[in-house]
Amino acid sequence: MLKKNVLWMAACLGIVVLTSCGGNDENKGEGTETTTETTAGGDGGSAAEMGSDPKGIGKFRNVELTHPLDPQMIATGKQVYEVKCQSCHKLTDERLVGPGWKGVTDRRTPEWIMNFSTNVDEMIEKDTAAQKMLEICLVRMPNQNLSDADARGVLEFMRQNDGKN
Repeated sequence: MLKKNVLWMAACLGIVVLTSCGGNDENKGEGTETTTETTAGGDGGSAAEMGSDPKGIGKFRNVELTHPLDPQMIATGKQVYEVKCQSCHKLTDERLVGPGWKGVTDRRTPEWIMNFSTNVDEMIEKDTAAQKMLEICLVRMPNQNLSDADARGVLEFMRQNDGKN
């Protein structure tokens, strides 16, 4: 049981590390449409400058955001956070084992967050923004095997945490 908890904690750490380390970038749009104008985050350079797709690598190319936030998805995301992420990540910008989640939805596109959450190994291998975050944070995110619904719930929970409506 302890081994399983340690693995879950490490996995949560990786998601947050690669999605929330770094500085502020341009804000992306809210509502039901997504935008590709957000920069890759973390180092002040745009995704194009870094040779990285701001949507990341994976199947998520257009994540439809809810407006207002979806309470059921938030509940799912909160549950995933409490089981797999909370032991390593705070909901503030304060670092625990990994960085806090505050502001992550301002630094990353919804697609990047979803692709990283569900396709972590390929993202770390091929996405230059993820690689840059690994260099900064020095912690590799383990694959949590999140379902698409769980990853979408985590995204909605992150949006709520960042004060999105």
